[in-house]
Amino acid sequence: MFSLTYEFRLQPTKQQIETFQDWLEINRKVYNYALAERKDWYKSRSCQVNACSLRSEYIISADTPRPTFATQCKSLTAAKEQYPDLKRVQSQVLQQTLKRLENAFTFMWERNFGFPRFKKVGQLRSFVFPQLGKEPFKRGFVKLPVIGWVRFRQSRDIPTDAVVKQARIVKRSSGWYVMLTLQWNVSVPQPVPHTQALGVDVGLMSFIAASNGLCVKCPKFFVDLQCKLRLLQQRVSRKKLGSNNWRKAQGKVQKLHEHIANTRKDFHWKVAHLLCNQAKTIFVEDLNLVGLSRGMLGKHCLDAGWGQFFQILKQCCFKRGVYFQKVDSRKTSQICPNCGTQTGKKDLSERVHVCKNCGYTTDRDVAAAQVVLNRGCAPVGQTVKMLDEGKFTRTPMSQESHGFL
Repeated sequence: MFSLTYEFRLQPTKQQIETFQDWLEINRKVYNYALAERKDWYKSRSCQVNACSLRSEYIISADTPRPTFATQCKSLTAAKEQYPDLKRVQSQVLQQTLKRLENAFTFMWERNFGFPRFKKVGQLRSFVFPQLGKEPFKRGFVKLPVIGWVRFRQSRDIPTDAVVKQARIVKRSSGWYVMLTLQWNVSVPQPVPHTQALGVDVGLMSFIAASNGLCVKCPKFFVDLQCKLRLLQQRVSRKKLGSNNWRKAQGKVQKLHEHIANTRKDFHWKVAHLLCNQAKTIFVEDLNLVGLSRGMLGKHCLDAGWGQFFQILKQCCFKRGVYFQKVDSRKTSQICPNCGTQTGKKDLSERVHVCKNCGYTTDRDVAAAQVVLNRGCAPVGQTVKMLDEGKFTRTPMSQESHGFL
């Protein structure tokens, strides 16, 4: 199975916008109620056997089962009789909100995420239609259950041979969007390693440094607009909370944040295509991004968005048939790519790599990218040799013994 997500901007009417906002608020209340039910059950089991809390105790029967997605969906059906507002929202949309909460707890247990939090007013910004009816599209329109036909800006054609699995309605500061998940019943072959390989090192001085000498300067998306953002946030703090002027000022802050995110994402896609144009195999560092974000240069690391760039580069490589792989990132700046000897730690101010053993001299980031290339080529059956002109050449080893190409 092969899936892709197409995103389009909606052009709803005023009545449809009111319906979207009403559904978001009802989904938020359902999410918070289900989370409170689970949280109370967990707290009732966390107290000690021989002691009670000084503040309060959750009195829940010992034979009460743990709230799950299935049990909360059943209770949701009964709650519609007591709360008629729930009937305004399609039942599958509310079930998907409960499924979202279930996934939050699953990620907390399996991926070490934080405990799910309650959603404030306006904090829940999307809901999902898991199914659409027959023929849900016509030129410039999408048919949503209960809501009906909604106009959208069709910037590209929707494949007719694909099956629409779900539609997600997203609210942003710039408007409403629909994200359509399309699925094909085909098996796409995975890219295989190729002799035309490239190592990539990321940094703050140069956003990327490739093993072939390519360096791209790192833009400062957030830092350059930080003064403007601070000014807009000061204006928000001086407005009365909840007033119309407060909402307008808050909307300007949201639009600026969205502009920063869109600019960063556009830059990442352009760099990803630039790398895919130059190689058929790309190796990058497997960095500890969480640890870097908590360091002294954490703000600049988050501004660069290396995690998003690696995800976009992986998607771009998959679409264009380029092999992508992460390699160990330890001591890439302390090893000479020519002779393999360790040169020791370098200060951040030292931007040139000079090997005392063989005399090889190059840019520090380029040398680290060449080390990444060496580490990536070794497992897939290629040897890397240094020419006198300072360029790398890759000689493939026995293809039968390594099972590629």
